[in-house]
Amino acid sequence: MKKSLSILLVFALALSSVFAGGAKESSANEVYFLNFKPEIADVYTDIVAPAFEEETGLKLRVVTAASNQYQTTLRSEMAKSNPPVIFQVNGPVGVQAFTNDVAPLEDTGFYALLADKSMAIEQDGHVVGIPYAVEGYGIIYNDAIMRKYFALPDKAVDISSADEIRSFDTLKAVVEDMSKHLDELGIQGVFASTSMASGTDWRWQTHLFNMPLWKEFGDILTTTEASSFEFTYNENYKALWDLYLDNSTTPKGMVSAKTDADSMAEFALGQCAMVQNGNWGAAQILGQAGNVVASEDIKFLPLYMGFDGEENQGICVGTENYLSINIHASEEAKKNADTFLTWLFSSDTGKKIVKENLMFITPFNSFTEEELPEDPLAKEVNRWMNMDGVTSVPWAFQGIPSEQWKSDFGGALLQYINGTMDWSEVVEIAKKSWTVEAEIAGR
Repeated sequence: MKKSLSILLVFALALSSVFAGGAKESSANEVYFLNFKPEIADVYTDIVAPAFEEETGLKLRVVTAASNQYQTTLRSEMAKSNPPVIFQVNGPVGVQAFTNDVAPLEDTGFYALLADKSMAIEQDGHVVGIPYAVEGYGIIYNDAIMRKYFALPDKAVDISSADEIRSFDTLKAVVEDMSKHLDELGIQGVFASTSMASGTDWRWQTHLFNMPLWKEFGDILTTTEASSFEFTYNENYKALWDLYLDNSTTPKGMVSAKTDADSMAEFALGQCAMVQNGNWGAAQILGQAGNVVASEDIKFLPLYMGFDGEENQGICVGTENYLSINIHASEEAKKNADTFLTWLFSSDTGKKIVKENLMFITPFNSFTEEELPEDPLAKEVNRWMNMDGVTSVPWAFQGIPSEQWKSDFGGALLQYINGTMDWSEVVEIAKKSWTVEAEIAGR
């Protein structure tokens, strides 16, 4: 019996070794990528993954975090036995949160593609984060509706086109007058819904907030190191915020049920003339069933708030889209991750997908001018970046100390909308939460 049991044990061990080897081989041939952007998840799964496997024999497994839940999802996934090999970090603060998980990238083919090496994030002398897309955001407007407004015989402003809006005062005058002509313009409101549903307030507590943050600190590095925040320009923020709320398609009492997808659909369906968002929103507009907005009518305006000299202010241009590779992955897994990223941003097939489907404005030297995205908002980013006498606004929001601060500020904004909190209280919450979260972050 002992001899039989020994034979069975040896056989079982051999069998388990075979299965373990098969599982290991399968895992080695798979690149696990945790995607940050829900709006392009289908592109990765339906277009990128099949093309990558066909050309390289490697599988791409893409998991996409829910909107505004990326950090939570990433922490959860990193704690698992089979964590992501490729993941996104949101600038220096993102690297600090995963400082022990980021692998050196200076010897990768992916890093070699980066045109301006200074754009990469470094830690302890190593490159640990590489930007993959440059983006811009501001107020997107439908120029067909704007032309219709400027053609009105009784309009209350002297300017004759949206190109002449170069300050908050002018923007406010135009918007409030448009609100008096909704029926003539065929719209339900000037601005799309101020989306405040759970997880979708990032346009306000991060992107819109970038403006007073930039004015107070001046650059991203100073913001990243700031242990306190005075919210010096809170009245400027409030001015544009109130303009959105008071001239929207949706009454204030209903915005807590609205998502950013709702806002983009309203714009695409011609229900409003303006919506705050970035160039990534082009895919949402053009891909919306029933879209009535022509590509040539999709334009950008800066986020004017009444700052001195804002006539020379451009849209907000930068990136929080940095990719890192998991240092704990096997050498083969890290090599395959580099193969995928290099393939996506340098192969003919990959670049075509980046241009036509992902629609990234990339920072890589592998793209010719003809290979840049043709979507209207990508063109608008380029137009504003190259406009004479205009300076782009950097993404200072990368220095926000934590996701908790954003949650605290977003919650206060919703209470302000609902009339349960004064603006002065919103300001105090923003300041106090910053101090607490900055201390936790070790500033």
